[in-house]
Amino acid sequence: MLLNEPLPFYRTPRLRVLANGQLVTGAYASEITSNNHYSADHFSTVVALGADPYANAEFWSSESDILIDIQLSLAGDTGFVSLLQGYVDTVSINPSGEVAHISGRDFTAALIEARTQEAFSNRTSSEIATIFASRHNLTPHVIQTNTPVGRFYQSDYEILTLSRFSKATTEWDFLVSLARHENYDVFVNGTNLYFQPSTGISSIDKVVYPTDLIELTLERALTLSRGIQVTVQSWNSLKQNSLTECVASTVSGDSSGSSGTSTRPNQQYVAIHPNLTPDKALAMARQCISELSRHERVIELTMPGDLVLTPRSVIALDGTGTDFDQAYYIDSIERTFRPKTGFVQHIRAYNSSPRTETVLTSTVS
Repeated sequence: MLLNEPLPFYRTPRLRVLANGQLVTGAYASEITSNNHYSADHFSTVVALGADPYANAEFWSSESDILIDIQLSLAGDTGFVSLLQGYVDTVSINPSGEVAHISGRDFTAALIEARTQEAFSNRTSSEIATIFASRHNLTPHVIQTNTPVGRFYQSDYEILTLSRFSKATTEWDFLVSLARHENYDVFVNGTNLYFQPSTGISSIDKVVYPTDLIELTLERALTLSRGIQVTVQSWNSLKQNSLTECVASTVSGDSSGSSGTSTRPNQQYVAIHPNLTPDKALAMARQCISELSRHERVIELTMPGDLVLTPRSVIALDGTGTDFDQAYYIDSIERTFRPKTGFVQHIRAYNSSPRTETVLTSTVS
């Protein structure tokens, strides 16, 4: 079901902010940034001091842990939807202006701040994700993986974070590395931790038209609009052999719109990773091409805010009469609520033109 049904004749957006479970009646402006690139979502909120006896200057200046829940509604004082939950990182108080500016991150921050120096023997990625979720009171939504992770030694798998670099290893960095290895996505939404396969464009969540938008910018990277060639080099420490997988991707059909396919050479990229099987090396080459080519076409649009789209949604642009009319992955959504401008969101999305792939070489020596 598409989400581009007509907007109601009028909207009455309302902001509601809870601090440690209590309503902050003085909150009157807020900004929430949600993203799709393995990092925490951010928020900032402006609160008028003295609006209620609870969230006064004394509260903001002395409380050590402040849990924030930012909610918005499009129908007045009903139907509120929570857009972000997390702890306050910084508080800035302006006594003369009688306002407090608070900012922070969602619960991803707990994983980002948790250092790990553990050894995981014979654990799968999904088991580790479940362990980390339970440590931070997050509900795991984890799709099972079957292969133990880490360094292969005889018949045992083990991944060690105990090394001279272990102080720079966090639970979140660890989870992200596992997700990339499994071709998974990992993110926090509310009090839920998701660790699941990355999905392509299977359906369109919303179609947007230029006439529906406040502002629209279209951008194209010509360096990525021609062919991309990725070579993956690996070696097997046990068998003492090496392998190379080379994959090329080219824009299907007429990439220039008028003068035909580009005659400039392919963009060359090399990835080096130890102990890959031929199938894993080929999958890595294809994943690199997918990640690189997605940034060929970027659209940025400003529109009335909604409560449905997420950074995992897919939108389609239609009505420009150009090759930009296609589907896009959302990269980030910045939602703002202010008394003067109301509820507005800015979306950045990206995708590649349709492409074809060719395996150029596959060698083991």
